[in-house]
Amino acid sequence: MSDVFEGYAGQYCEISAALSRKCAAASALDGEKKKQKLSEIQADVQESESLIRRMDLEARSMQPSVKAGLLAKLREYKSDLNSVKGEIKRLSAPNAQQATREELLESGMSDTLAASSDQRGRLMMTSERLNQSSDRIRESQRTVFETEEIGVSILQDLHNQRQSLLHAHTTLHGVDDYIGKSKKILASMSKRMDRNKWIVGSIIATLVFAILFILYFKFA
Repeated sequence: MSDVFEGYAGQYCEISAALSRKCAAASALDGEKKKQKLSEIQADVQESESLIRRMDLEARSMQPSVKAGLLAKLREYKSDLNSVKGEIKRLSAPNAQQATREELLESGMSDTLAASSDQRGRLMMTSERLNQSSDRIRESQRTVFETEEIGVSILQDLHNQRQSLLHAHTTLHGVDDYIGKSKKILASMSKRMDRNKWIVGSIIATLVFAILFILYFKFA
């Protein structure tokens, strides 16, 4: 721990003990003596505040591992000094009842402000969560709309493809009919050609036979 910080802390502890004694003594005094004692107390308070500022600067200049402990001790000193200031304020008031009333008002105001701050924080968090939920809902709706549009587009494409397939099927069926008719015509032509071949063959054979017959009788 810093020797400088320890030196300031020792001085503060001495002044703090003296302040406690002076506050106890002032509570039993009245009039000018009380005012004089309160003036001495205020001077000690100013000196205590000066020591706390020096300790704060010294603590913040230390390494992080040391600084944390010094700042924790410094918070204790500040809390102690605030208690002394509250006691001085009570002693400076015209009567103890008024001082107590002021302390209660300050405490109530502090609690009200703290509660208001907590409520404001909760409302802000709730509002932020609602905004995030609304954003997620809008994003989900946008995704649903996009998905719906894609689905409609796919259905239209499928319908068009179905119409194309039906048209192709009809066309193929017509082609099959034409092919069937062509086959029948070719078969009929083939039969006619075969019949014509037999007829031509018969005619040729008859002519050859007739020529041979004529030649035979001519040279016989």
